[in-house]
Amino acid sequence: MDCDTNKVDDVVLALLAFTVHHEDEFGARSWKGHDGEALNRLHEKGLIRDPVSKAKSVFSTAEGLAKSRELFARPFAQDG
Repeated sequence: MDCDTNKVDDVVLALLAFTVHHEDEFGARSWKGHDGEALNRLHEKGLIRDPVSKAKSVFSTAEGLAKSRELFARPFAQDG
């Protein structure tokens, strides 16, 4: 199926906000059980650190964490 990979990347980035399990001033670690190609593209965009490792999580940059939270809030934020 042909798809807009930028939209796929946005969805994956939003889901990384949902699975944050450690955060500090430099970014956050999230479970990385997502498509490897999408994670590689997010790395190329500077939103996550290198996803190729034995770790089960990936580190979002501070910019990536902010954008992931913004993207997650669009469809999932509670009203009120």
